[in-house]
Amino acid sequence: MQNQKSQTSYIQTPGHPHPLGASLTETGVNFAIYSHHAKQVSLCLFASDDQEVEHQIALKQKTQGIWHAEIHGLKDGQLYGYRIDGEFNPKEQHLFNPHKLLLDPYAKKLSDKLHWHPDQSAMLKTGAMNTQDSAHSVPKCIVSQQNEKAKHALSKKIKAENRSLYEVHIKGFSQQLDIDERLKGKYLGLIEPKSLAHLKALGITSLQIMPCFAFASELRLQALGLTNYWGYNPINFFTPDYEYAIEDPVAEFKLMVEGLHKAGFEVILDVVYNHTYEGELDQANISFKGIDNKSYYRSEQGEYLNFTGCGNCFDTYHPKSIQLIMDSMRYWLEVMGVDGFRFDLGVDLGRTQHGFDSRAPLLSAMLQDPIISQACLISEPWDIGPDGYQLGQFPTAFLECNDKYRDNIKRFWRGDKAQVQEFATRIMGSRDIFHKGHKSAVQSVNYVSYHDGFTLHDLVSYESRHNLANQESNRDGHGENISRNFGHEGETDNEQINQERLNQQSCLIATLLLSQGTPHILAGDELSNTQMGNNNAYCQDNEISWLNWKTSAKRNLLESQISQLLALRKQHPILAECRLEDDALFHHDIKDNVIWLNQKNEPMTHDDWHQEDRDFISLILERRKDAGSLDRLWLGFYRGGLVNAPSDTGNRLADSPLEIPLKWQTKLLFGTQGVSLDDTSLKCAHASVFVAQLS
Repeated sequence: MQNQKSQTSYIQTPGHPHPLGASLTETGVNFAIYSHHAKQVSLCLFASDDQEVEHQIALKQKTQGIWHAEIHGLKDGQLYGYRIDGEFNPKEQHLFNPHKLLLDPYAKKLSDKLHWHPDQSAMLKTGAMNTQDSAHSVPKCIVSQQNEKAKHALSKKIKAENRSLYEVHIKGFSQQLDIDERLKGKYLGLIEPKSLAHLKALGITSLQIMPCFAFASELRLQALGLTNYWGYNPINFFTPDYEYAIEDPVAEFKLMVEGLHKAGFEVILDVVYNHTYEGELDQANISFKGIDNKSYYRSEQGEYLNFTGCGNCFDTYHPKSIQLIMDSMRYWLEVMGVDGFRFDLGVDLGRTQHGFDSRAPLLSAMLQDPIISQACLISEPWDIGPDGYQLGQFPTAFLECNDKYRDNIKRFWRGDKAQVQEFATRIMGSRDIFHKGHKSAVQSVNYVSYHDGFTLHDLVSYESRHNLANQESNRDGHGENISRNFGHEGETDNEQINQERLNQQSCLIATLLLSQGTPHILAGDELSNTQMGNNNAYCQDNEISWLNWKTSAKRNLLESQISQLLALRKQHPILAECRLEDDALFHHDIKDNVIWLNQKNEPMTHDDWHQEDRDFISLILERRKDAGSLDRLWLGFYRGGLVNAPSDTGNRLADSPLEIPLKWQTKLLFGTQGVSLDDTSLKCAHASVFVAQLS
C-alpha cells in the first residue's frame, strides 16, 4: 500500500538543530532529527482527516549529524513522520529504507497505538530490502504544545527512611475494581476515590508504576493471540501509551500524576531504556533502526549484541543515545510530573563499550544533572550480558532491587537449613552488599514478590510454575521459585492448609516490613491475589493478571497487617535504618544498638549462630531519642519448628509452639496470628513474627 503524494507547497527555512524533535515557533514548526549516517532525510506531513495523503519535504540543513528545518505555516496538532534514505547494508548495520515511515524519537504524542504489521520490517528473511510501504501501519507523530511544566508537585518530599514502594500495573489495578466502566484499566482509574482510599488505607508512600512508555506487542505474541501486557517493549521514550487512555494519553497521564500527588503519593515510573520493540535486524523498523541503526543499537561483527534477551540492546554509550535518554528523563520529571524512575535491566545504563562501570557516561551525566539527580532512582542491577550481575555496584544515589534478600527470606520461611546467619544479614540491610561507610541500608530495595515471579499468595500455594497459558510449553519463567505449597499444589478447600498458607503470607509480609531497607510490595499481595501459579504473566491481559477485589477474611487480615506495620515504620525510623557505631556514614549522628537473642531471650552464642536447624531468632533495636529517652524494640521471627503431627490424611508436618520468657516490661505492638503475651512470657502458637516495645 503506497500513500498518495500531496501537491501542497510549503516554505522551508534552515531552522535550528536544537531542540531535537518538533517545536512550535512564531511562524511554524522547527523539526530536528539526528542521523549521522543518512544520505537524505525527508519530513512527511499528513492531514489529520486523511492520513493516506502524504507530503514529503527533503530537509536541506545538516549540522553535526542533525537534520533540521523550519516549515512555515504548520500548527499545533500537525501529523508527521520521517523517511530516511542511505546505505542498505545489514552486515554493516545500515538499514536505511525510504519505504518505511519512521517515528521521531523525540515525539511527545502519537496518533494511535502501534500494532505489528509485516510491512514494518526493513528487510526480508532473505536479507533483501523490504520495499512494501509501511505508512499505513505506523501511527503518526503529532506536533504538540503540551510542554508546560507539571502542576501540583508533591507537596512534601518522601523521606528515604519512610519510603514504601507499591508496584502497580495501570490496567491490572482497576480493570476489575467497582468504578465507572470508562475508567477501568485507565490512567484516571488509578485516582478514582475507591483507588485512592485503598492506597491511603494501606499506608504506602510511593507508587512504582509499571511501564507507560508507548509500547507494542511482539510479532510472536500477536501470532499466538496474546499481547505484551506488562509493557516492557517501548517504541518511544517520551509518549505515554494509548492503551490506558480514554482520549488523550498525555493529558490523562498528567492528571493521574496530579491526582496522586494531591493524595500525597510519590510517583515512580518503571522505564525501559535498554531495548526497544524493533527487535532483531529483520524485525520492525519503525524508528531508531531506520533513522540510524548503527548509532542507536549495540552491535559487533555484523550482529546485534543482545544483553537484554529482547533482540536488541540500546547503545547507552553513544553520545546521542545518552542525550536522548537524559532529555527523556527530564521530560518525564518536569513536564509529566513523575518523581523518579525504576530502571529495567539497569546494568545497560552503566555499560561502556561492553562492560559495566559505575562511572559510565550515562550514569555520570545523571548524577551531575540538577533535575535527575534529585529524583528517586531505582535500578534493577542486572542484565544478561557479560558481568551482568551488579548488585551493590551502582552509584550511591541509586536504590537497588535486592534479589539476595528475596531468596534468603523465602528460604528461611520455607524451612531450609542453615539460613539464620544470612537471614540476620538480610533483615539488617544486607550490609555485605551495601557496605557500611559507603551506602545506606535504605538503598536495598527488599521484596519477596515482584511482577516477574509468584505473587505472595502463589508463593505459598504452588511449588511449580503453571505457565501453559503463555503458550511456551511451560518453559518460560523461573524454574525455582523457593516456594512451599503446604501439601497441596494450587487452590484447595482444606481449611487447615489455607490457614497455614495465610499465616505464611503474614510472616513473609511482616518480615519484609520489619527489615532494614526500602520495602517493595507487589500490588494485590494485600488482597491475597493469585495468578493461578503463573510466574511470568507478561502476556496475560486477562483475569490471570487483573487484581481480584473480592472481599475476604484473608484480604482483611493482610490489609490490616500491612497498614499496622507501615505505621510502625513511620513511628520508629530505626526499623528502616540502624545507625551503628561502626558505620562511618553516621559518625556525626546518634548511634543505635543491636542485640541478638535466642529463644531463651539470651544473647546468641557462637553455637546458636551455627545451629543448622535454628527456627527462631530475635533482636533488640535501641535508639536514644533527642529528648534522651530510649526507644527499645524487640523483633522476633519464628518459622515454627516442624514436627510430625496427625491429620485427617495421615501424618504431616506441623508447627510446634514456642514460649519465650520475658525479662523486661513488654508491650506487644504487632503480632501475626498465634502470638500472645502474658506477664511472664510471649507465646507463638506456630510460625510467627512479632514486634514489642521494651521498657
